[in-house]
Amino acid sequence: MMIDLNPIPVTQADVSALKPGIHDPIVFGKNPTSHMLQAVFSDGSWNSAAIVPFGDITLSPLALCLHYGQTVFEGFKAYRHAAGGISIFRMERHFQRINQSLYRMAMPELSEELFLKGIRQLVALEKDWVPSDPDASLYIRPFVFASEPRLGVKGASEYRFMVVCMPMGKYYDQNVSVKVETGFVRAVDGGTGAAKCGGNYAAAILPTQLANREGYDQLIWTDAIHHEYMEESGTMNLMFVIDGKLITPALSGNILDGVTRDSILTLAQDLGIPVEERKISYRELIAAFEAGKEIEAFGVGTAAVISPIDRIGINGKDYFPSVQDDCLFYSLKNELQDIRTGKVRDRHGWNTLV
Repeated sequence: MMIDLNPIPVTQADVSALKPGIHDPIVFGKNPTSHMLQAVFSDGSWNSAAIVPFGDITLSPLALCLHYGQTVFEGFKAYRHAAGGISIFRMERHFQRINQSLYRMAMPELSEELFLKGIRQLVALEKDWVPSDPDASLYIRPFVFASEPRLGVKGASEYRFMVVCMPMGKYYDQNVSVKVETGFVRAVDGGTGAAKCGGNYAAAILPTQLANREGYDQLIWTDAIHHEYMEESGTMNLMFVIDGKLITPALSGNILDGVTRDSILTLAQDLGIPVEERKISYRELIAAFEAGKEIEAFGVGTAAVISPIDRIGINGKDYFPSVQDDCLFYSLKNELQDIRTGKVRDRHGWNTLV
């Protein structure tokens, strides 16, 4: 899809931050591009939109985001096509999701024009930062935070919207091991689990560190009531293949409505793969392993794309899903990547051309 909107004012950086070799190797999160998008919400509307050189920002120590956690973010990617063009993957779906998160956190929603126009223009400006490696991409991080300088537990009267970009390669460079977590919880019914807000991620750091000490890369979160039904895997949505069926936890207020999750489910249905969105207990998983069934397990997310899980720790015992070359998740990953990079027809209209 193409977006034809009037341009946002741009202040060019004096010196580009793009240096020879900056794409090799790519270290995620450390190499921002030369420019960023910003806008301010005040007097009831978003204004002062501009693309400016990347740089530090100034906040009052009283800024409400620093005290009460009104922060929301998104993450998606731009890809260089085999023919040389650049596209942004499913940005309209990410626009919808950031506004859902903003609503849940009592923050002002963004306009479609500001989000789509601003990000498309920013990516076009930073086109030289988009890697040509098929396993790499330009990561796009929009975020909103309360900037009003005043203490008090309330919705702010001033917010900032910003977008930064950076090249990235594989989020995980190998298969991951996970531990089923039955003590700590990520989210509860009625909470903020379905919102992409900073507090959800902060609360996950300690349990993840404890799992790391036990030799696991990430966690599989279970529900807060029974500590039995699996919900997410670390920062990713969770999927299994059992008896040829693709099974994933059904969306709820506890689970992030992942865009990669939705994309994989759509592609699975295109390929005639049976799909089940439902509750899945770790006890069911144990029974499948003990019955000798062939099981695939993997996490899906924007940064990680598809990350194969090769070890699952449950109540002190390890189980080992298949990660063979003929696994179904590889077919789904390749199909998704071919759409993102323009190798096959974008039959669902997911790519926004830059």
